[in-house]
Amino acid sequence: MSNTELIKKIEKLKKERHAVILAHLYQPAEIQDIADFVGDSLELSRMAKATTAEVIVFCGVTFMAETAKILSPERTVLLPDVTAGCPMADSITAQEILRLKEQYPEAAVVCYVNSSIEVKAVSDICCTSANAVKIVQSLTEQQVIFVPDQNLGRYIATFCPEKQIILAKGFCPTHHFITVQQVNETKKQHPAALLLVHPECPLEISRMSDLTGSTAQIIDFAAHSPTQEFIIATEEGILHQLQLACPGKQFYPAAPRLICANMKKTTLANLAAALEELKYVVQVDENVRQKAALSLERMLALS
Repeated sequence: MSNTELIKKIEKLKKERHAVILAHLYQPAEIQDIADFVGDSLELSRMAKATTAEVIVFCGVTFMAETAKILSPERTVLLPDVTAGCPMADSITAQEILRLKEQYPEAAVVCYVNSSIEVKAVSDICCTSANAVKIVQSLTEQQVIFVPDQNLGRYIATFCPEKQIILAKGFCPTHHFITVQQVNETKKQHPAALLLVHPECPLEISRMSDLTGSTAQIIDFAAHSPTQEFIIATEEGILHQLQLACPGKQFYPAAPRLICANMKKTTLANLAAALEELKYVVQVDENVRQKAALSLERMLALS
Protein backbone atom coordinates (compact mmCIF):
# COMPACT_ATOMS: atom_id res chain seq x y z
CA MET A 1 0.00 0.00 0.00
CA SER A 2 1.08 3.58 -0.62
CA ASN A 3 1.27 6.01 2.27
CA THR A 4 -1.92 7.68 1.02
CA GLU A 5 -3.75 4.36 1.05
CA LEU A 6 -2.41 3.49 4.50
CA ILE A 7 -3.52 6.86 5.90
CA LYS A 8 -7.06 6.33 4.55
CA LYS A 9 -7.11 2.84 6.03
CA ILE A 10 -5.92 4.10 9.43
CA GLU A 11 -8.55 6.84 9.51
CA LYS A 12 -11.29 4.32 8.62
CA LEU A 13 -10.15 1.75 11.18
CA LYS A 14 -9.77 4.40 13.87
CA LYS A 15 -13.45 5.32 13.53
CA GLU A 16 -14.54 1.69 13.49
CA ARG A 17 -12.51 0.87 16.59
CA HIS A 18 -13.46 4.08 18.44
CA ALA A 19 -9.73 4.58 18.84
CA VAL A 20 -7.42 7.47 19.64
CA ILE A 21 -3.84 7.65 18.37
CA LEU A 22 -1.28 9.16 20.72
CA ALA A 23 2.24 9.90 19.46
CA HIS A 24 5.40 11.06 21.16
CA LEU A 25 7.35 13.97 19.72
CA TYR A 26 10.21 11.63 18.78
CA GLN A 27 8.02 9.59 16.42
CA PRO A 28 8.45 9.77 12.61
CA ALA A 29 6.85 12.82 11.01
CA GLU A 30 4.15 10.84 9.20
CA ILE A 31 3.10 9.23 12.50
CA GLN A 32 2.92 12.60 14.23
CA ASP A 33 0.79 13.93 11.37
CA ILE A 34 -1.82 11.16 11.61
CA ALA A 35 -1.98 11.14 15.43
CA ASP A 36 -4.90 12.68 17.30
CA PHE A 37 -2.52 14.03 19.89
CA VAL A 38 1.25 14.62 19.85
CA GLY A 39 3.11 15.53 23.02
CA ASP A 40 5.78 14.88 25.59
CA SER A 41 5.54 12.23 28.30
CA LEU A 42 3.59 14.45 30.73
CA GLU A 43 1.07 15.57 28.13
CA LEU A 44 0.60 12.02 26.88
CA SER A 45 0.09 10.73 30.43
CA ARG A 46 -2.66 13.29 30.96
CA MET A 47 -4.28 12.40 27.64
CA ALA A 48 -4.15 8.66 28.36
CA LYS A 49 -5.91 9.26 31.66
CA ALA A 50 -8.53 11.62 30.22
CA THR A 51 -9.51 9.85 27.00
CA THR A 52 -12.91 8.24 26.58
CA ALA A 53 -11.83 6.26 23.51
CA GLU A 54 -12.28 2.50 23.68
CA VAL A 55 -8.85 1.86 22.17
CA ILE A 56 -5.60 3.76 22.72
CA VAL A 57 -2.94 3.22 20.07
CA PHE A 58 0.30 4.43 21.56
CA CYS A 59 2.94 5.40 19.04
CA GLY A 60 5.99 5.40 21.25
CA VAL A 61 7.92 2.81 23.24
CA THR A 62 6.93 0.11 25.69
CA PHE A 63 7.01 2.10 28.94
CA MET A 64 4.75 4.76 27.40
CA ALA A 65 2.13 2.22 26.37
CA GLU A 66 2.37 0.66 29.84
CA THR A 67 1.81 4.08 31.39
CA ALA A 68 -1.35 4.50 29.33
CA LYS A 69 -2.59 1.11 30.52
CA ILE A 70 -1.76 1.95 34.14
CA LEU A 71 -3.82 5.14 33.96
CA SER A 72 -6.66 3.73 31.81
CA PRO A 73 -6.96 0.06 32.77
CA GLU A 74 -10.43 -0.21 31.25
CA ARG A 75 -9.13 0.74 27.77
CA THR A 76 -7.50 -1.52 25.22
CA VAL A 77 -3.97 -0.18 24.73
CA LEU A 78 -2.06 -1.14 21.60
CA LEU A 79 1.65 -0.78 20.78
CA PRO A 80 2.23 -1.01 17.00
CA ASP A 81 5.71 -2.54 17.38
CA VAL A 82 6.14 -4.82 20.37
CA THR A 83 9.95 -4.59 20.12
CA ALA A 84 10.02 -0.82 20.68
CA GLY A 85 11.83 -0.80 24.01
CA CYS A 86 13.90 1.75 25.91
CA PRO A 87 17.51 1.14 27.02
CA MET A 88 17.13 3.66 29.83
CA ALA A 89 14.04 1.93 31.21
CA ASP A 90 15.83 -1.42 30.96
CA SER A 91 18.81 -0.13 32.97
CA ILE A 92 17.09 -0.47 36.37
CA THR A 93 14.99 -3.21 37.97
CA ALA A 94 12.55 -3.22 40.86
CA GLN A 95 14.94 -5.48 42.78
CA GLU A 96 17.74 -2.93 42.46
CA ILE A 97 15.45 -0.21 43.81
CA LEU A 98 14.46 -2.37 46.76
CA ARG A 99 18.15 -2.84 47.56
CA LEU A 100 18.67 0.93 47.41
CA LYS A 101 15.71 1.41 49.76
CA GLU A 102 17.34 -0.97 52.24
CA GLN A 103 20.55 1.03 51.99
CA TYR A 104 18.76 4.40 52.33
CA PRO A 105 15.62 3.67 54.40
CA GLU A 106 14.79 7.36 54.94
CA ALA A 107 14.93 8.22 51.24
CA ALA A 108 12.01 8.88 48.92
CA VAL A 109 12.14 7.05 45.60
CA VAL A 110 11.43 9.17 42.53
CA CYS A 111 11.31 7.35 39.23
CA TYR A 112 11.45 9.01 35.85
CA VAL A 113 8.45 8.00 33.75
CA ASN A 114 10.97 6.34 31.40
CA SER A 115 10.84 3.20 33.52
CA SER A 116 9.05 -0.13 33.67
CA ILE A 117 5.75 -0.72 35.44
CA GLU A 118 7.58 -2.83 38.03
CA VAL A 119 9.90 0.08 38.84
CA LYS A 120 6.98 2.48 39.12
CA ALA A 121 5.28 0.03 41.49
CA VAL A 122 8.13 0.22 44.04
CA SER A 123 8.63 3.99 43.74
CA ASP A 124 6.99 6.72 45.79
CA ILE A 125 6.31 9.12 42.93
CA CYS A 126 6.97 9.45 39.21
CA CYS A 127 8.19 12.48 37.30
CA THR A 128 8.76 13.58 33.73
CA SER A 129 11.44 15.90 32.40
CA ALA A 130 8.85 18.69 32.48
CA ASN A 131 8.10 18.42 36.20
CA ALA A 132 11.11 16.60 37.71
CA VAL A 133 12.52 19.60 39.58
CA LYS A 134 9.09 20.54 40.97
CA ILE A 135 8.42 16.96 42.10
CA VAL A 136 11.73 16.61 43.95
CA GLN A 137 11.43 20.06 45.52
CA SER A 138 7.97 19.13 46.82
CA LEU A 139 9.30 16.20 48.87
CA THR A 140 9.93 16.58 52.60
CA GLU A 141 12.61 13.87 52.59
CA GLN A 142 16.21 15.07 52.52
CA GLN A 143 17.41 11.96 50.72
CA VAL A 144 16.00 11.14 47.29
CA ILE A 145 16.75 8.01 45.28
CA PHE A 146 16.33 9.10 41.66
CA VAL A 147 16.10 6.47 38.93
CA PRO A 148 17.02 5.67 36.25
CA ASP A 149 18.44 8.71 34.41
CA GLN A 150 21.66 9.92 36.00
CA ASN A 151 21.78 13.01 33.76
CA LEU A 152 18.30 14.21 34.69
CA GLY A 153 19.16 13.41 38.31
CA ARG A 154 22.27 15.60 38.21
CA TYR A 155 20.26 18.39 36.60
CA ILE A 156 17.64 18.17 39.37
CA ALA A 157 20.37 18.26 42.01
CA THR A 158 21.50 21.71 40.84
CA PHE A 159 18.08 23.05 41.93
CA CYS A 160 17.94 21.09 45.20
CA PRO A 161 21.25 21.72 47.01
CA GLU A 162 19.67 20.90 50.36
CA LYS A 163 18.87 17.34 49.27
CA GLN A 164 21.07 14.30 48.76
CA ILE A 165 20.22 12.91 45.34
CA ILE A 166 21.20 9.25 45.09
CA LEU A 167 21.63 8.32 41.44
CA ALA A 168 21.29 5.12 39.47
CA LYS A 169 23.44 4.12 36.50
CA GLY A 170 20.95 4.64 33.67
CA PHE A 171 20.95 7.08 30.79
CA CYS A 172 19.46 7.61 27.33
CA PRO A 173 22.05 6.64 24.70
CA THR A 174 20.66 9.19 22.23
CA HIS A 175 21.29 12.08 24.65
CA HIS A 176 24.13 10.80 26.83
CA PHE A 177 26.82 10.79 24.17
CA ILE A 178 26.37 14.37 22.96
CA THR A 179 29.69 16.08 23.62
CA VAL A 180 30.69 19.65 24.39
CA GLN A 181 32.95 19.54 21.33
CA GLN A 182 30.03 18.64 19.06
CA VAL A 183 27.86 21.39 20.48
CA ASN A 184 30.63 23.97 20.21
CA GLU A 185 31.19 22.99 16.59
CA THR A 186 27.49 23.46 15.83
CA LYS A 187 27.48 26.79 17.66
CA LYS A 188 30.40 27.95 15.50
CA GLN A 189 28.40 27.09 12.38
CA HIS A 190 25.31 28.93 13.67
CA PRO A 191 26.54 31.73 15.97
CA ALA A 192 23.16 33.52 16.12
CA ALA A 193 21.29 30.41 17.27
CA LEU A 194 20.10 29.75 20.81
CA LEU A 195 20.88 26.35 22.33
CA LEU A 196 17.85 24.41 23.63
CA VAL A 197 18.72 21.26 25.58
CA HIS A 198 16.80 18.30 26.98
CA PRO A 199 17.84 17.44 30.57
CA GLU A 200 18.60 13.84 29.55
CA CYS A 201 21.79 15.33 28.11
CA PRO A 202 24.92 15.41 30.31
CA LEU A 203 24.99 18.27 32.80
CA GLU A 204 27.85 20.00 31.00
CA ILE A 205 25.58 20.35 27.95
CA SER A 206 22.70 21.68 30.04
CA ARG A 207 25.04 24.29 31.55
CA MET A 208 25.78 25.60 28.05
CA SER A 209 22.11 26.03 27.17
CA ASP A 210 19.86 29.04 26.77
CA LEU A 211 17.05 26.74 27.89
CA THR A 212 17.01 23.28 29.39
CA GLY A 213 13.58 21.70 29.28
CA SER A 214 11.26 18.94 28.16
CA THR A 215 10.35 18.53 24.52
CA ALA A 216 7.12 20.48 25.03
CA GLN A 217 9.00 23.25 26.87
CA ILE A 218 11.54 23.45 24.03
CA ILE A 219 8.75 23.87 21.46
CA ASP A 220 6.99 26.51 23.58
CA PHE A 221 10.21 28.48 24.10
CA ALA A 222 11.06 28.45 20.39
CA ALA A 223 7.52 29.48 19.43
CA HIS A 224 7.53 32.52 21.72
CA SER A 225 11.14 33.61 21.26
CA PRO A 226 11.96 36.47 18.88
CA THR A 227 15.11 34.54 17.93
CA GLN A 228 14.99 32.95 14.48
CA GLU A 229 17.61 30.20 14.83
CA PHE A 230 17.95 27.39 17.37
CA ILE A 231 20.29 24.49 18.04
CA ILE A 232 18.32 21.53 19.41
CA ALA A 233 19.97 19.01 21.75
CA THR A 234 17.42 16.21 21.78
CA GLU A 235 16.05 13.49 19.49
CA GLU A 236 15.52 14.74 15.95
CA GLY A 237 11.84 13.79 15.83
CA ILE A 238 11.06 17.05 17.64
CA LEU A 239 12.20 19.05 14.60
CA HIS A 240 8.95 18.23 12.78
CA GLN A 241 6.76 19.86 15.44
CA LEU A 242 9.20 22.74 15.83
CA GLN A 243 8.93 23.51 12.13
CA LEU A 244 5.12 23.29 12.27
CA ALA A 245 4.95 25.54 15.34
CA CYS A 246 7.55 28.02 14.10
CA PRO A 247 7.27 28.52 10.34
CA GLY A 248 10.18 30.52 9.00
CA LYS A 249 12.50 29.73 11.90
CA GLN A 250 15.59 27.53 11.52
CA PHE A 251 16.47 24.52 13.66
CA TYR A 252 19.75 22.61 13.72
CA PRO A 253 20.55 19.32 15.52
CA ALA A 254 23.24 19.85 18.15
CA ALA A 255 25.13 16.73 17.05
CA PRO A 256 24.95 14.15 14.26
CA ARG A 257 22.56 11.21 14.42
CA LEU A 258 20.37 12.23 17.36
CA ILE A 259 17.98 9.42 16.53
CA CYS A 260 16.29 6.90 18.82
CA ALA A 261 15.95 3.72 16.75
CA ASN A 262 13.17 2.42 18.99
CA MET A 263 11.07 5.55 18.48
CA LYS A 264 11.39 5.09 14.74
CA LYS A 265 9.95 1.56 14.75
CA THR A 266 6.39 2.81 14.35
CA THR A 267 5.34 2.92 10.68
CA LEU A 268 2.10 3.62 8.89
CA ALA A 269 1.98 -0.07 7.99
CA ASN A 270 2.30 -1.42 11.53
CA LEU A 271 -0.02 1.29 12.85
CA ALA A 272 -2.66 0.15 10.37
CA ALA A 273 -2.03 -3.49 11.33
CA ALA A 274 -2.37 -2.63 15.03
CA LEU A 275 -5.82 -1.18 14.42
CA GLU A 276 -6.94 -3.88 12.02
CA GLU A 277 -5.78 -6.85 14.11
CA LEU A 278 -5.93 -5.20 17.55
CA LYS A 279 -2.26 -5.86 18.23
CA TYR A 280 -0.11 -5.68 20.20
CA VAL A 281 -2.30 -5.50 23.30
CA VAL A 282 -0.54 -4.20 26.41
CA GLN A 283 -1.17 -6.55 29.33
CA VAL A 284 -0.17 -5.72 32.92
CA ASP A 285 -0.53 -7.50 36.22
CA GLU A 286 -3.39 -5.82 38.12
CA ASN A 287 -1.65 -5.87 41.50
CA VAL A 288 1.48 -4.28 40.01
CA ARG A 289 -0.67 -1.83 38.04
CA GLN A 290 -2.42 -0.56 41.16
CA LYS A 291 0.89 0.08 42.91
CA ALA A 292 2.37 1.78 39.86
CA ALA A 293 -0.77 3.90 39.50
CA LEU A 294 -0.15 5.43 42.93
CA SER A 295 3.21 6.85 41.87
CA LEU A 296 1.74 8.22 38.64
CA GLU A 297 -1.34 9.69 40.31
CA ARG A 298 0.84 11.44 42.88
CA MET A 299 2.79 13.00 40.04
CA LEU A 300 -0.32 14.13 38.15
CA ALA A 301 -1.78 15.64 41.32
CA LEU A 302 1.28 17.92 41.58
CA SER A 303 1.52 18.77 37.87
